[in-house]
Amino acid sequence: MPYWLALITPSSPWPVDARRAPAEPAHDAVQQRAIGCWALQFTPRVVLLDEAVLMDVQPSLRLFGGAQALCLRVQREARDLGCEAMARAPTALAALAFARSAPPSTRAPWRQRLDAMPLAALSAAAEHEALLERLGCRTLGQVHALPRAGLSRRCGAALVEAFDQAYGERPESFDWLALPEVFDARLELPGRVEAAGALMFGARRLLLQMCGWLTARHAGVRHFVLHWRHDFHRPGVDDAGALEVRVAELTREPDHLCRLLSELLAHVPLAGPVGELGLRADEVEPLVPESRGLALDASRAVREGASLAQLLERLSARLGQERVLRPVLYSDHRPEAMQRWVPAAEWQPASRPPAMPEGLPLPGWLLAQPLPLQTRQNRPHYHGTLQLLAGPHRIEAGWWAVQPGAPGRVARDYFVAFNPRAGLLWIYRERMPAGTAGWFLQGVFG
Repeated sequence: MPYWLALITPSSPWPVDARRAPAEPAHDAVQQRAIGCWALQFTPRVVLLDEAVLMDVQPSLRLFGGAQALCLRVQREARDLGCEAMARAPTALAALAFARSAPPSTRAPWRQRLDAMPLAALSAAAEHEALLERLGCRTLGQVHALPRAGLSRRCGAALVEAFDQAYGERPESFDWLALPEVFDARLELPGRVEAAGALMFGARRLLLQMCGWLTARHAGVRHFVLHWRHDFHRPGVDDAGALEVRVAELTREPDHLCRLLSELLAHVPLAGPVGELGLRADEVEPLVPESRGLALDASRAVREGASLAQLLERLSARLGQERVLRPVLYSDHRPEAMQRWVPAAEWQPASRPPAMPEGLPLPGWLLAQPLPLQTRQNRPHYHGTLQLLAGPHRIEAGWWAVQPGAPGRVARDYFVAFNPRAGLLWIYRERMPAGTAGWFLQGVFG
């Protein structure tokens, strides 16, 4: 299931209201796009919708340490970028509705919380707010409960489709944000700044956006330009200024760039108050940072004279013994018990390798659980009738005391089977009492 995050961009004129005064400014589309480029470092599935930036981070959760860690990082950096709210939900439109109007802090299912949202939380409903209120609807749940045919005739099919997408009853379709080749962002300051050092408030936002763009491009920067525009127009006086920043080493670390820029701005005189900032980086180079997780690698360990056992020991100490496992062969006729995963640090080599059972060739892949097969006229079927090519190979084992986690007693006749659609399969016929008798698929040949 998708995992959507919605960010309300700075100065967002919400709720969507057709009766809004014309003099009220629209949201900053340039800032919205810049924040969208910053979001591309977390996932390529980023979309700009209304006054928000939406991103599907489901494929990236494991990369960033899980949902909680990723949400905390996005929320912290989004706050520095000036985003006004963040919310999450299984659908994009539901996440946007929660971000616009924070739901009560309950553990109710997300669809029930969406039912309680006001009409203005969904753009498609806000466009028909006056009509829906005359019908007695004040929340999204009340509109969602209306007959679909009548709602479509009165308000159009687009409203019904928006509700279906918000509630996860119809797939959502978006035009994903493309990563620009050049970073060029601007920021209108909330007030007039007369000291160059005070420009760091806005410059930090622009640097965070640029570093997110660089991360998405797997690149670093050696040179960028911070430019600004003065809040006056005097004859013969240039109303713009710029500061070129060069770094000695390729980087995309925002903290380092902020410290460097702060030092440089402390020596810049301003010709007058500044009302707008901009940042541009058009010369970037590929940058592959050093791994922060598994800093140990086999090649370096070999160069340092460490054995494989020493490398596994250090990895087990760093990550935990339960996270570094190795397969161990066991001398057992039952396929489920031929191999087990044990902590690498606890493994001791056997005095001699176990003797493996002889008989039919073993498949390359075993199913986690044997799959029961249908039978027709006493013949096994899997994508068609299976032809038995070899067998039977009888296995009767497990009557002795077994270790925890190993299968119990089995009595099976194994066959190599084939049909054109399924390929070569490893199947068996259970020879236990009638209650569990039948054909099962356990392995697949490459």
